Formats: sequence, structure tokens, C-alpha cells
Amino acid sequence: MLLFGTAGSPHATPRSGTEAAIATIRELTLDALEIAWVQSVQVGDKTCALIKMAAGENGVALSVHAPYYINLNSQTAELMAKSDARLLAAARKGYLAGVTDIIFHPGSYHSQPPERVYERVREKLVELTGILSEEGATVTLRPETTGKSAMFGGLDEVVQLAKEIPGVAPCVDIAHLHARTGAFNSYDEFAAMLRLVERELGREGLHAMHFHLSGIDYGPKGERQHLVMDEADLDWRAFLQACVDFGVKGRVICESPNLEDDALLFQRTYRELLAGA
Repeated sequence: MLLFGTAGSPHATPRSGTEAAIATIRELTLDALEIAWVQSVQVGDKTCALIKMAAGENGVALSVHAPYYINLNSQTAELMAKSDARLLAAARKGYLAGVTDIIFHPGSYHSQPPERVYERVREKLVELTGILSEEGATVTLRPETTGKSAMFGGLDEVVQLAKEIPGVAPCVDIAHLHARTGAFNSYDEFAAMLRLVERELGREGLHAMHFHLSGIDYGPKGERQHLVMDEADLDWRAFLQACVDFGVKGRVICESPNLEDDALLFQRTYRELLAGA
């Protein structure tokens, strides 16, 4: 089955801190939390151990969104080194915190040919996954599909990276795909997306998916901002129906501004569709 959760602490969380967010996720009857280390990674090993314990006690699956400032196509050696350090820090600390998946925005084309950027990103991910493997930090790096055409991160690109590199899997942001292309808004399109994943990554890929889901405001250049589902044109029910029909497993992380409200809506609708399958 799919697990549902929020990107960052639910609004109902009574106090700051990831441990409190984990407890609130469980109280809400959700199952997953994507920790938002999106500005920087500033957490000690002791805190990581407490996060891991809280997740285990509450049965909550954890992922991390790494800092926004990662760019595996950075244009200077200095910027690339900083980018590497941010992603490695998220992975290392995430591993200590019991996190299984590290989500990140892979980078920008910088007006370069997509094929050239792909090779650079691939080489960098081979390097970084090698470092983490040597250290025993067994996390999955998940480049996210991005919501602007100027950014590296089309569906084909992130799936191909996962096919070629052990330790890499896609994070498929449904709203980003819709904003990026204007498509991905019907059952047939979602089914085609899942067939692509199955063809390239096998049933194992379909059984280890990590999705972001929310409404999205977008224009000719792609995403502008996330929206609650009631204000968006995204056919999220068709997406969930396709997941049921294809037997998809993994996580759906809600990025709507109302966080747990839409996450619970997704969870409830998914269970109703599953019961009727």
C-alpha cells in the first residue's frame, strides 16, 4: 500500500522539533514524514538518534528534503563543492536519523544541452553514491522532477538516472510534472507514467515509489506556487486511481499549503479506491 504524510511538520504539531512532528503524524493516523532540511543541515548526532527512536516507536517512515541550493550542474568548482557538501550532509545525518530517502532538486540546465547536463549529473551521482556506500550510509538519493523547464528534472531524466545508478531512485512530483509540461493531468497520462517506471525500473521500481502531491499554480515557464487541492486543476483522484490499478507501493508526501488536511484527503480517497478495486 501507499503511505501518506506531509512535507515538513504538520500544522497541528504543538511544538517545534522533528520528534514532535513524528508524534503528530501518528496522532493524525498518517504514516510518513518528509523532514524539511531545505535551508541547511544543522542537526547533531544526538538529535538524529532521538529522531530515529521516535520514528521507530511511532511507526513513521522518514525521508528528508535536502537543501534547495544543491545543483549538480554548478558552473564553478567552488559552487560544486558546496553543492556536494550539502547533499552529503543531508544523507549522512539522515542516515543517522533513520531516514531512508534523500530528496533533492538536481540542478539547472544553465542554457546547456540537456544531454550534456544529464551526463554531468550522472557522473556526479555516481561519485556521491560511491562515497556514501563506502561510508555505509545506506540511503537512497532521489532526484526530484522539477516544475520549470529551465531546471534539470524531467520524468525521463530522473527515471534514467535511477536505471543507471545503484542507490538512486526517482522522486516524482506530480504537481511539478503538470506545471512543467501542462500535461500529466489525466488517468491515461498517469498510467503512461507508471508504465514508463515499470518498463525501466521493473516492478521493484513501482513498489518503491516516492511521490510529492499538491495543487499547483503555473504559467508558460512552469510552476509559480503550490495550492490546496480545492483551488487547483490537478486531477489527483485519477492519479490515485492509477496507483491502485498498477499496484504502486511507496509514499505520497503532501506539499499543499494546508499539509495534513490534503494528506488525509489523499489517504482517505486512496483507501476508498483500494476498497473498491
